[in-house]
Amino acid sequence: MNCSPLGIPPSQALALFIMDTLILFSFLFLLLCATAAEPCSIAMCGKNKVPIRFPFRQQGKQSRNCRYPGFDLGCGSQNTVYLKLPYSGEFYVRDIKYLDQQISLYDPSGCLPKRLLSLNLSASPFVAVFIQNYTFLNCPTQITTSRFNAIDCLSNSTSSILATSSARLANKMASSSCRIITVLLIPVSWRTKDDEELTAALDADIQLTWNAPQCGNCEEQGGIRRKGRGLQVFRVISLCIALPALSGAIGITVFAYFQDRFNPSRRNPYPMQLNNGTAEVLPQPVLVVTGLDESTIESYEKIVLGESWRIPGPNDSTSPICLSEYLSQDIIRCIPKCKHSFHAECIDEWLRMNSMCPVCQKSPAAEDASSRNDPV
Repeated sequence: MNCSPLGIPPSQALALFIMDTLILFSFLFLLLCATAAEPCSIAMCGKNKVPIRFPFRQQGKQSRNCRYPGFDLGCGSQNTVYLKLPYSGEFYVRDIKYLDQQISLYDPSGCLPKRLLSLNLSASPFVAVFIQNYTFLNCPTQITTSRFNAIDCLSNSTSSILATSSARLANKMASSSCRIITVLLIPVSWRTKDDEELTAALDADIQLTWNAPQCGNCEEQGGIRRKGRGLQVFRVISLCIALPALSGAIGITVFAYFQDRFNPSRRNPYPMQLNNGTAEVLPQPVLVVTGLDESTIESYEKIVLGESWRIPGPNDSTSPICLSEYLSQDIIRCIPKCKHSFHAECIDEWLRMNSMCPVCQKSPAAEDASSRNDPV
């Protein structure tokens, strides 16, 4: 028999090489999974005191997994944080209130009213906190008195640009020597009364908010959410565990195959042994199913959460599998006996692969069987 330089048959050397390759691949895959699962960090733009974290991300510094689409922020010159709106260009960020889900913006060139005339938020995830109709007027400078606040960055030596939320004042001035430029719904820091015949400089920061994602509950608990649905995270974790385990099983199987195939002392050409003239059939391997069948899973109680978000049994407000908050109208499945509850889609997929409760590691199927066998 020919041997390799290591002193073992070539077949066994090949099996060891395949097994080592699969182990190395599994290690690299687990390392990649661990890197992908690193928590999202908080970024700062130089000495700027605005923290950048989920749902926002600093471009070029934080992972794309740590932001929500449309929430990319840039770090400009002089440590300025800026947000680029699809149809309206760049605005500097003054502040971000994560708990209230509000962001304050101002114009880099210092003429915010000019930007308001062409502001378009339709392709962004943001909406104005307050909006109000304003009439913009072009008036001769000589009729502008100290009573009115002109928009300096739009005015010149002969014309003054005014803005007012009072339709009555706008009509009164238009009937004299002023000309109405446009009437727009614009974001404002606070609403004014329609009967206040005043003009505004409109130089306060733009206050915007967002409806998705909803991070208020997470912020109240001091947490920082990572982008991605709970079920997707669960699938990634399952894949990171299952693929290396499968690779290891294949390697062991290949090694055992070559061991048995090329070791004559282990080969048995007779699948049946004769004992006193009677043929004895060797026992067949038993297939073990680790998960539960669909009928058993569907037999477990399902409930729809109401407005109170009250979860029955020994549970808290967060799903142990996907780590997401329970919300109103979520579908919850409760495991019998231990009464631990989970999102239905999360626990269903878990029980198809594992018959144990993820929290207490008890088998609901075994408990059900024991309860059926107990005498009444």
